[in-house]
Amino acid sequence: MKRIFLFVLTNLAVVVVLGIVANLLGVNRFLTANGLNLGALLGFALIMGFGGAIISLLISKPMAKWTSGVRVINQPANADEAWIVDTVRKFADKSGIGMPEVGIFEGDPNAFATGAFRDSALVAVSTGLLQNMTHEEIEAVIGHEVAHIANGDMVTMTLIQGVMNTFVVFISRVVGYAVDSFLRKGDSENSGPGIGYYVTTIVMDIVLGFAAAMIVAWFSRQREFRADAGAAKLMGRKQPMINALARLGGVH
Repeated sequence: MKRIFLFVLTNLAVVVVLGIVANLLGVNRFLTANGLNLGALLGFALIMGFGGAIISLLISKPMAKWTSGVRVINQPANADEAWIVDTVRKFADKSGIGMPEVGIFEGDPNAFATGAFRDSALVAVSTGLLQNMTHEEIEAVIGHEVAHIANGDMVTMTLIQGVMNTFVVFISRVVGYAVDSFLRKGDSENSGPGIGYYVTTIVMDIVLGFAAAMIVAWFSRQREFRADAGAAKLMGRKQPMINALARLGGVH
């Protein structure tokens, strides 16, 4: 869940930056003297929505390394590290993907996979996972993460997030324009958007953004189930994944 939170947070930050740049460059000219130009607004929404999601995807691997303090295993320093690398390689070969980078980070039992491309992803496991699980359970968790990569989940998440972002940007500005027009009805000096537009747009961005986040979270839950099934398939049996999930459910 941490990787999804970081992805959404990074996406939000990128969208804000894109909005500032769009204002500075004057490419957000969807408000005209004749009203709202829906075609221009849709183009602006698509750039903002998918721009934020795609940039977030492209920087996801270095961001994950930085925020989690991942130490990439270039040369295994001990038997555990060698076993982790070998396990990732085994599952990557079975899944038909390129060998991901493998890393370790300090923290509670956890693991994640990230990266923009299936053949150059990252799989990282925590020290807490190594200390609290059996090798078979850790193998199931690694299989789960490799299944995420093989399923193309990060790209799919990016597309879902991009669509949600686009709807949020488009609808919030349409509603903002409608509210502002109603509040300023009969105003002979209606030369541009008023305070009603800006306030409504901000509020709608927050409300619709929250609704979009729930849709993204629902989809994320479904992909977790698919990754669980993928791990069971890679291992040839489902019990190790069941045991790993049971153990994770009993730790903080």
